[in-house]
Amino acid sequence: MNNDDVEKRLNPDADLTAAEPTTADDSQDQKDPSTAPNDTPKKLTGYAVVFNSPSKDLGGFKEVVDPHAFDNVDLSDVYMVSDHDFSKVLASTKAGTLTLNVDDKGLQFEATLPDTTTANDAYNNVQAGNLSAMSFTFNAAPDGDTFTKDDSGQVIRTIKQVKSLFDVSLVAIPAYDDTNVQVDKRSYTEWLKNNTEQPEKGDKTMTEKTIIDNKEHTESRAYEDYIRSMGEQRDGLTTTTAGAVVPKEVIEDVWNLKESDYDLAKYVTVKQVGTPVGTYPIALTNNGVLATKEELADVPEIGATLFRGVDYKVATRAGKIYLSNELVEDSEVDIVAEVKNQLKKLVQNTDNSNIISVLTGKTGTNDNFKHITGTGLDDIKQTFNVELDPALSLSVIVNQDAFNYLDTLKDSEGRYLLQPSITAPSGKQLFGAPVIVIANKVLPTDKAGTYRIIIGDFSQAIFLAQKNEVNTQWERFDSYSQGLAVVIRNDYEVVDPDAARIVDITPVTKPAA
Repeated sequence: MNNDDVEKRLNPDADLTAAEPTTADDSQDQKDPSTAPNDTPKKLTGYAVVFNSPSKDLGGFKEVVDPHAFDNVDLSDVYMVSDHDFSKVLASTKAGTLTLNVDDKGLQFEATLPDTTTANDAYNNVQAGNLSAMSFTFNAAPDGDTFTKDDSGQVIRTIKQVKSLFDVSLVAIPAYDDTNVQVDKRSYTEWLKNNTEQPEKGDKTMTEKTIIDNKEHTESRAYEDYIRSMGEQRDGLTTTTAGAVVPKEVIEDVWNLKESDYDLAKYVTVKQVGTPVGTYPIALTNNGVLATKEELADVPEIGATLFRGVDYKVATRAGKIYLSNELVEDSEVDIVAEVKNQLKKLVQNTDNSNIISVLTGKTGTNDNFKHITGTGLDDIKQTFNVELDPALSLSVIVNQDAFNYLDTLKDSEGRYLLQPSITAPSGKQLFGAPVIVIANKVLPTDKAGTYRIIIGDFSQAIFLAQKNEVNTQWERFDSYSQGLAVVIRNDYEVVDPDAARIVDITPVTKPAA
């Protein structure tokens, strides 16, 4: 349920009644009804919605529900709760304990209550007259509302079509009080643009007259008038002896600083593993041939090694963050969703860092992949032509420094070495291989003037054993906060050391003429 789209409304004319439970024996012979067995559950009946009944002021307009607003609305999964609290369920249409019917008056309900403390309390409060109103939570359909102005100048919002009904609720506090109302005012704002009264020429009381009662909008508009009038116009503006108080901007989103977005896990082989420790079988490049066999002679053994096991052992990597509930509640943006996005980014950063470490690092005393040193283009060509199997699907990984070096190389006819490619992540290709550019801070330049170029089929070179990834969110009641965490269990291993090469190019500086 998206809280930005959800609206809650009170129906004070609910005709809410608590039906007296009947007994198994209603005969005249029953002398003392208080001793009769109570076999029939308690019931509540009334109207959750009353059509064409104006609400109280919702911030510049009142609201009515059209008699056809619930046409074709799915009512098969609606709950009846207390105070819109889904931990206090009283009945549901799915369970058959709540029936909803649309008649000429509104949305009528009948609820059969369970034998719980919450239900018994609700029933007794209705019977005693302490609770007499209903509320309902809904989403309006796109273009499902209209705004008009009556003869008295009152703006009326008419709900023409409901998209979804989530719950009907017993309430003691009106659901559209200022602290609870959640109205999607986009259609109202659009209506205002076309129905704003413009002042006569020379009227300096306000550059625009509007009927919406919104302090932030009013002060922002008045502040603009103050600036344009060079301080003469102050209507609707909070001021001090020193000047105008600049209105606070309402923040609606998070400003994300731009950064490189690449996921090296897309280029390696990722396998879901069932155990934290194991060996994954790999079919090796088969260069063997079958031997000649004499008639009736034993079949000779195959001399080539066809399979090799890649050992893996997953490690747990995790991080968590706590957010105060005050921050979550007071923030103008969905701060929890933003934190979850950042946690996903941390997972991607972890994969990138470990994949680069395996590509450029060592296993024991040996390099994971062969390192080649050179001085120029011919050494790069030899790596493509000789060092790597022609069957491999090659890509090139470089940092920003190495990319800049390659991007400035020209052939003997003055043509740039890197060619455009619409499929390559960088938009460039080297000898037909797509070029992947990552930031210097992720793949640092080891030595000034030396450029590292990693060439290979990375799906054949690196194995990412992935056990699981878990995202959790929990409440901490003792500190009135909530925690969010992400846990991954991965391992990063070399599959085929001949599937990639590390080429370090140190260009020879030509002597000055």
